[in-house]
Amino acid sequence: MTKYKGIAALLGFVLAGLGFLSIILSMIGLKFSFLTWIDAPGSLFGFVVKLVMILAGFVIIYLSLSNSGAEDEA
Repeated sequence: MTKYKGIAALLGFVLAGLGFLSIILSMIGLKFSFLTWIDAPGSLFGFVVKLVMILAGFVIIYLSLSNSGAEDEA
């Protein structure tokens, strides 16, 4: 599993970055075209989904970069 740590960390950074940039852009009235479906049910729902994207990204980053003791013994 250690060979996928970098890919998982990159996925977390991309997820958190897209969520953060999407919130920033929505404040000035712009949207990413491939994320417009998130705001379709409503702006509050879209905001919550973007926050979940950011939090999930940070969790993925933390889990992929944390050093667990089980992997060191192998």
